[in-house]
Amino acid sequence: MVDRSVTTMTAQALGFAEAYVAEDLVLQTARSLAREVGLPAITPGAGAALRLLAAAGSARSVVEIGTGTGVSGLWLLRGMRPDGVLTTIDVEAEHQRIARRIFQEAGFPAGRTRIITGRALDVLPRLADGVYDLVFADTDATEYSACVEAALRLLRPGGALVLHGALAGGRISDPAARDLTTVTVREIVKAVRESEDWIPALLPAGEGLLAAIKRG
Repeated sequence: MVDRSVTTMTAQALGFAEAYVAEDLVLQTARSLAREVGLPAITPGAGAALRLLAAAGSARSVVEIGTGTGVSGLWLLRGMRPDGVLTTIDVEAEHQRIARRIFQEAGFPAGRTRIITGRALDVLPRLADGVYDLVFADTDATEYSACVEAALRLLRPGGALVLHGALAGGRISDPAARDLTTVTVREIVKAVRESEDWIPALLPAGEGLLAAIKRG
């Protein structure tokens, strides 16, 4: 039998954690624009975690897979070094035009971002090996395996990989959930955990972040 008081307390605690770091007007605008074009965006709690990871690693070179309207990119930029460059990839040029405007409104000069329009799986092979500090992927779960493989090549030793949606909408621990997205995410989470290449953690922020540090 489920203890409803515990469930309520957990929900309240998660709600408090999500609201712990407030978003300013620029982030709120980016989030509103994401809703207008029908895009999901990372939650404030997940964004704060991204900023923290970027800051902890003194990130100078970051790859983002899935530009959207700039919500996650803005969180990343705010955690990166002042001379850092965010390389962000998306197939939707119109979304990237919105993101470019958001970055400018937040005060980041054009040189702080490299915005590439195209399929991530076509773009990633063209990026340099072993020079990136963080790779963040927020894209179709069916591409996550290829993203993990690419990140292992792109990241320097000690660099961080972060995958969004790692709780599969809360279905990750439900053995009866056998839809393609859940099965794919479940397999990726397991593969990263069991790999000798990564030091992983599953963070319950937002839709779940699978974070892993590349071993030296």
